[in-house]
Amino acid sequence: MPFGVDALVIYLASTHGEVVWILLVIVTIGSVAGNALTYWIGRCAGDAGLPRLLAPQQLERMRVSVQKAGAGRLAAAAVLPPPFPLTPFVLTCGALDVDRRRFFLVFGVMRLIRYATIAVLARYYGERVRQILESQDLQAGVTVLVSVAFAAVVIATAVVLFRRTRPLLA
Repeated sequence: MPFGVDALVIYLASTHGEVVWILLVIVTIGSVAGNALTYWIGRCAGDAGLPRLLAPQQLERMRVSVQKAGAGRLAAAAVLPPPFPLTPFVLTCGALDVDRRRFFLVFGVMRLIRYATIAVLARYYGERVRQILESQDLQAGVTVLVSVAFAAVVIATAVVLFRRTRPLLA
């Protein structure tokens, strides 16, 4: 879930700042472990299996990006927030057999830096952000947005199923 871990870090750092360093280690380890699984899936799929995992236009962009990837590009990928396509990037790194030690060392350090930066900002601005997040207006708006999105998905699914299952008219 995009921003889910970031939101957790923000909330916990702003409310329990005295133990934020433990949180940073745990979140970083979780992120590296999750991306290790993605890397391994890409490695198992190999270069030949990538077209089954990624869209064609995204695949070519990722191949070029990973083949040019130095430590700086790996670092940027680990720090950038969504909507940066991190999963396709990690899959491609695995498939193209990027050096695992370098990849996970750079990835882990940069994830730790990312979460530490978020935690420091949350400690500084956390009380105000929490007030905004707990406001009735925001909660009502999010509820409406989620309800509309859910209804749109249900309607779109029904339309697709209807079109695929109705008999063809001659």
